[in-house]
Amino acid sequence: MLDFERCWRATLSRDTRFDGLFYSAVVTTGIYCRPSCPGCPKRQNVRFYRSAAAAQEAGYRACKRCNPDASPGSPEWNLRADAVGRAMRLIADGVCDREGVAGLAAQLGYTTRHLHRLLTAEVGVGPQALARAQRAQTARILLETTRLRITDVAMAAGFSSVRQFNDTIATVFDRTPTALRDLAGSAAAQAAGTLGVRLSVREPFDGPALLRFFATHAIPGIEEIDTHSYRRSLRLPHGAGTVVLTPQPDCVDAQFRLEDIRDLATAIHRCRNLLDLDADPLAVTELLAGEPLMAPLATAHPGLRVPGAADPEELLLCTALRQTLPGPQGSTALAALTHRLGRPLPFPTGTVTRLFPTAQTLAHAPLTDLLPDTAAELVRRIATDLAAGDLTLSDGGDRTETERRLTQAGLNGNGAAYLVMRALKDPDVFLAQAPATRRALHGLGRPNGLASATRRAEHWRPWRSYALMQLWNLRPGDTEICTPAHQTPPRPATLAA
Repeated sequence: MLDFERCWRATLSRDTRFDGLFYSAVVTTGIYCRPSCPGCPKRQNVRFYRSAAAAQEAGYRACKRCNPDASPGSPEWNLRADAVGRAMRLIADGVCDREGVAGLAAQLGYTTRHLHRLLTAEVGVGPQALARAQRAQTARILLETTRLRITDVAMAAGFSSVRQFNDTIATVFDRTPTALRDLAGSAAAQAAGTLGVRLSVREPFDGPALLRFFATHAIPGIEEIDTHSYRRSLRLPHGAGTVVLTPQPDCVDAQFRLEDIRDLATAIHRCRNLLDLDADPLAVTELLAGEPLMAPLATAHPGLRVPGAADPEELLLCTALRQTLPGPQGSTALAALTHRLGRPLPFPTGTVTRLFPTAQTLAHAPLTDLLPDTAAELVRRIATDLAAGDLTLSDGGDRTETERRLTQAGLNGNGAAYLVMRALKDPDVFLAQAPATRRALHGLGRPNGLASATRRAEHWRPWRSYALMQLWNLRPGDTEICTPAHQTPPRPATLAA
């Protein structure tokens, strides 16, 4: 339950770090706002809600001054591994729009009635209302940032009809779709066939660090990185797509090309996960700054994110192959698999020309023609489990159970934990035995044995994944700020996660 006093103090502070964590509604005006809204309501007229959907369900409209629906998502759902957290992530991925509430409940292993009870108790509304609020939010972004026709916006946002779309926009925003678009002004120029979307972030945001990480893990033909942007192919529920992501200090510019416009909301959600845009960097920095080793790094690099996965199955298969073929040999093998078995894109973007092969394709392909026997056997075994549904990676998966199944499928402990960190967005993973971790601790002049590293990492809970990224992101000069004055700084380690 929300604590009124804490929420009220946060509202008085106008601190943007609370945007998306809760919403404030004003009884006398009938509107709801983000906590940082400059409005000054009277205390007795304010009510607080866990979600925009709950405020809308209570009859409040979105504030036209602070646009609460445009705030970054709540980092709580990435942190929580319970059923409600998993449900919120699946709803954001569009499962309700594609499969209905019954499909959502089935993925979580609950009845629809029990799922509704869980969400209502925690968030204030059921899954239908949450999905409706997300559709409204997506529609507003598209109306204000693209030149899509109104009917295409309705379809892309997940509405079943234009009438339902018009009624929802009028109820939530007290404006017509056309009025929302006119208020935002003309959309920026876009290349033919592209959809430009501005993705909000929680500041500070270290986009260059993400680009460096992706550059060391890129699959030729699937991904392309330069000094400013990251391009990749996307496998989506209704077809293929590509995206160009260009990080800015306060946002990410995204340019999508999609086979089916209905996939836009899902593509946006997956790109937000990929870049970890809903993380709370201030909370992470506040905790890590209290530990001697992490304090200088967290202060010097406060906006680091934990890279996610645009396609969890692709990440799993790549991790399995790199487990047996590390380094350049693994990258070469992945490029060969993609070129031989990946589906060509209908609209290549730069050197991004294909989708990664599906699990079904890899399960039946002659992998020994492309890979050494050990690597071929592991990839085929995991691909077969994925194709049969015996192994799944999704926003709704239980993290502990998924890690256990990954280990049973043949991944080592590091590989399984790495996938849970990236694909399931677990913020509290520490890979003490990873070569990059050991090199970083050695470069900082700290013991890098398993026991000592694990003990030290206990001080970084529940943000050990972010502490890990600080170590993997070690830059020239970081060793000096982290080394005690009496100790000679060791030579910096060159890291490749």
